[in-house]
Amino acid sequence: MFIGEYHFTLDNKGRIAIPVKLRKELIEGGVLTRGLDNCLFLFAAKDWQQLAEKIKSLPLSQANSRAFSRFMLAGAMEVELDSQGRILIPEYLRKYASLSKKIVLAGVYNRLELWDENNWEIYKQRTEKESGDISERLGDLGI
Repeated sequence: MFIGEYHFTLDNKGRIAIPVKLRKELIEGGVLTRGLDNCLFLFAAKDWQQLAEKIKSLPLSQANSRAFSRFMLAGAMEVELDSQGRILIPEYLRKYASLSKKIVLAGVYNRLELWDENNWEIYKQRTEKESGDISERLGDLGI
């Protein structure tokens, strides 16, 4: 399970270190892809497989299904931790998420989200202001 917020610096080669306590989830590898809200999603291989199976079962005849499949799968890349616990973020994904030097890793249970630090702060402040309204809407889901 991934939880917590971690601040790191992207190195000159586009690599970022994964916190030691989160690395065990990525021992078997992971998949990095475009995420929602202009961040990146990093899934452990087993969690990615579950998501990919769900995406595969979406109806091919529906445009939204095809678009979501392309969005998540076409930009995905398998990643492995190097000997220092880093992963390489390809340039096309860094560009998509507007990643600069300062990066935030946010643990969101079955995935890590990689955010540009400025974008994360803007998103977090907006969400914190709306937390009451968000919790009201989630009440219908039993949360």
